[in-house]
Amino acid sequence: MASQGGPRLPVTEKIRNWFRDHFRIPLGVTIAVCVLPVVLISLFYILRSSRIVVDWVVIYVSSPVRGFLGWLSSVYPFAIMEIFCTAAGIFFIYYIIKAIRDTSRRREKWKLLGKRLLPLFVVILYIWGLFSWLWSSGYHATGFAERNGFSGEGITRDDLIVVTAYFAGKANEFSELVERDEDGRYIADRRQMFAASTRIYRNISNEFPDLRGRLYAPKPMLFSWLMSITGYSGMYFALTGETMINTQPPGVYMPATVAHEHAHQLGVFAEDEANFVGILACITSESGNLIPDNPVFEYAGYMSGLSYLMNALMYNSPLASSPSEEWIVIRESLSENVLRDRNENSIFWSTRTTSTTGIGFLDNILTAVAETTNDAVNTIYDGYLRSQSQELGIRSYGACVDLLVQYFIDEAYEALQVP
Repeated sequence: MASQGGPRLPVTEKIRNWFRDHFRIPLGVTIAVCVLPVVLISLFYILRSSRIVVDWVVIYVSSPVRGFLGWLSSVYPFAIMEIFCTAAGIFFIYYIIKAIRDTSRRREKWKLLGKRLLPLFVVILYIWGLFSWLWSSGYHATGFAERNGFSGEGITRDDLIVVTAYFAGKANEFSELVERDEDGRYIADRRQMFAASTRIYRNISNEFPDLRGRLYAPKPMLFSWLMSITGYSGMYFALTGETMINTQPPGVYMPATVAHEHAHQLGVFAEDEANFVGILACITSESGNLIPDNPVFEYAGYMSGLSYLMNALMYNSPLASSPSEEWIVIRESLSENVLRDRNENSIFWSTRTTSTTGIGFLDNILTAVAETTNDAVNTIYDGYLRSQSQELGIRSYGACVDLLVQYFIDEAYEALQVP
């Protein structure tokens, strides 16, 4: 029997027609919605050079909003950022393919395609504008070191040697106190460590009050394998206020990674300062009280600091081809436990971009893809950091050495009884 009302319309078409008939958005509103993110982004790039404006934004806008988002996202045990990015990526690909398919055979297809893709472009602009004001603004505000009177004059090589030797001794000491298996390999309860991490800033915040604030437990990343390929052990995402941790690397450095991301959560934006603050929080945390008889945070703090210090000490000059004598002496002083933990971590990261399926051509392809991905991510992130006045780019992670030496120099000289 033929229908009486003409051909049936698909459900999606009926819904589209209903909205079009009942919700007519004025042209002025549409233009305003499209222009607003451009204004937000333009204002950011115009005003970011004004320290007064950016400091005000970080204190009264960025920090409260990120804190609220962190509280909101803490309800869920999984990383909302990963779910959002995965869903958004799938939707964007679907939307673009559908837009191309729907307009490819119609008149004025480029004009129609532009109209279809405009909403997608506007959404991307909104995300970039919000990210700029909630996170990128912090790179242009007064930094932790400046707020707390750290000198920018640099350090001497003699002081670097003493502090490195001090950290080596402390790493040796705490390597005997953390939990290990019967083969001497470091082991730790990740869940217990994640839960305890929200309290590790209590002591250091007494010395640096601007580090006070509520912390939320970090979340294990679903895509840890992808983070490993790109060479990153954790991240903080301002638009959800979440701290996320790559759970694949050996656990010895993980507490320091958590502390680093917590530093971002507390408003320490620069990577070198977040490294320094995270190491300091670990060392002063008294984690043996937080995790009974297992000072995982102190050990991670000294191990992380030792890595940066030894990298800085390794060569006498940028043109040197062999390690310095001081570096060799300190390395030979490291205990078997410390060397084992450092070696395990090095092996892990050196093999992340190498495929070992045993199938020659497949291993070559997968390794090439992984290496390309790693290089691309590092290049993009390096460019982003440099665009936000972080002149060292991704090398800024290791620039915490000056801060470590300045802070620990007196303690190191006294502990090693160096005249």
